[in-house]
Amino acid sequence: MGDLPATPALISVLVVPAGVVLLALLAAAMNGALDARAAGRPAASGVAVPLVETARLLRQQRRTLAGADSVLWRIGGAGLVVAALLKVLVVPVGAVSFADIPAGIVWFNAMDVLLWALWWMLGWGANSAYSLIGGYRFLAQALAYEIPLMFALTGPAIGAGSLDVTQVAAAQHDLWFIVWMPVAFLVYAASVVAFAVWGPFAAPAGTDAVSGVLVELSGPDRLVVLAGRYALLVAGAAFAVPMFLGGGAGPLLPAWAWVLVKTAVLLGVFVGARRLFPAIRPDRLAEVAWVVVVPLVLVQLLVIAVLAAVGRS
Repeated sequence: MGDLPATPALISVLVVPAGVVLLALLAAAMNGALDARAAGRPAASGVAVPLVETARLLRQQRRTLAGADSVLWRIGGAGLVVAALLKVLVVPVGAVSFADIPAGIVWFNAMDVLLWALWWMLGWGANSAYSLIGGYRFLAQALAYEIPLMFALTGPAIGAGSLDVTQVAAAQHDLWFIVWMPVAFLVYAASVVAFAVWGPFAAPAGTDAVSGVLVELSGPDRLVVLAGRYALLVAGAAFAVPMFLGGGAGPLLPAWAWVLVKTAVLLGVFVGARRLFPAIRPDRLAEVAWVVVVPLVLVQLLVIAVLAAVGRS
């Protein structure tokens, strides 16, 4: 058999899922280490927890519920992983861009909007009261973060004068956008944690609602959803690299290596956010988002627009 052609499509099919899986395992290992540390055990004892939990869930029987819409329920769970992979396709890794879409920023945001339906189907499909509460909580949370996120993504697009993610990364050769777009970056980072239902934004899966959207999940179904949450954190961290952190820019290492290093560091920050901040109720989150965050990010956009206009004049 001859060698397969190294086309961008083939590379994306082989490399993107493998990279997301490896980084998701890294995130799960970091989370396990932090859990072990919090419980007073050596951090190293928690590193293997993801593998042990994966083996346990693969052996566990799937739960079936009377009246559940199994198709919607499982599409919602598996769709989280698919959405994460689709988000990562527009991230340039060194000189390779797996899907060089001219409007890559719009593509990423469209995949984020898809998560509204997926988390809702996960809550609705189980035909369970607590699961449905979790689905409603996500919708309330999404209403709070989505508009600020759209404005935050508009900032780098204005700064680079393009919706192409590769062009946005190239526009940061002199100064990374995180330096003069700190509000946009912080809003984006918070939104990543929110659409992964993680840390302070984990109310849809909160213990006060008996784990919400996760309560009825077991076996492989639960494993897929948990993997999807980590994959979404990976996708959010990877997309931040060309948007705010200069893409593959950096000394000594090749560009693709810098993309991975920056993604891993930011992923560690996202994982650690679970313990740094208290949980936020969706109604309180909406109040803060619309009264405080939206005006701040609009002011940030005004500053970006003025500086970009001056720089191009």
